[in-house]
Amino acid sequence: MSTQFKADMMLVLVTLCWGVSYFMMDLCLEEMDPLTLNAYRFLGAFVIAAALAFKRLKGVTRKTLLYAFFVSLAMVLTYIGATYGVKYTSQSNAGFFCATAVIFAPILTFFIKRIVPDKKLALVVVMCTIGMALMAFDSSFHIASGDWLCLMAGFCYTIAILITEEGVSRDDVDAFQLGVYQLGFTGVWMLILALLLETPVLPQSTACWVSVGFLAIFCTGVAYIAQTIAQKYTSATHVGVIFTLEPVFAAIVAFLFAGERLLPRAYFGAVLMLLSLLIMEVDFKKIFKRGKV
Repeated sequence: MSTQFKADMMLVLVTLCWGVSYFMMDLCLEEMDPLTLNAYRFLGAFVIAAALAFKRLKGVTRKTLLYAFFVSLAMVLTYIGATYGVKYTSQSNAGFFCATAVIFAPILTFFIKRIVPDKKLALVVVMCTIGMALMAFDSSFHIASGDWLCLMAGFCYTIAILITEEGVSRDDVDAFQLGVYQLGFTGVWMLILALLLETPVLPQSTACWVSVGFLAIFCTGVAYIAQTIAQKYTSATHVGVIFTLEPVFAAIVAFLFAGERLLPRAYFGAVLMLLSLLIMEVDFKKIFKRGKV
């Protein structure tokens, strides 16, 4: 297996955690406000990561902190959009619109870096876009108010991906430290906003405590550190395509635990997105060459 394939599979696991996160967020938002939830989520993840890997966080460079700071600004906007969006749309729709990085990544990469996606990747992006559209819209093709917030989250997260890609490509930026410190910065911003705009409260139920813990450890701490490290070995456009699995996982979890049901064409869209990931990852030229005598 190539290094890029391993990195991409790591990102698939990250995306699985994020697919579950919409259900967890929905539970938590019944007891606390969005900014408070995000403050617990990111600060909790930072504290746990820092405690387990304190030695690896020493000797951090100025550049690493600078990139972590800018990534955190994009992350704040991402999670404000995503968390408020979940309050005003379905879990399935939230998963779709937050995953629109697959659309924004190649567009922004082209305008910023002048990198044109190859034909195979362009086909994959088109398939993902069609698949997500089939999953997202209801029978009247209505877009809920929360969908626009989640769309903002998708755009801002693309910015975070591109800043991370630029940072990890530098020799004076440590990918692991960047992944951890961005959690700390994001948590601090969220805490400040929560204190200014909300009345922070602790979780009241066991389900909420478990959800906050899962969001902090797996969906935030492990996920963002793994993503940052994986981005050293894959491209921002690949990341965007892989993250289209987020609405698929979100829809599955919503179906199993929240009783949400999708239209038949939405399930076709999910299959189309999974197929696009397979097309992106498999080297068909290599397979065909092996088959030739």
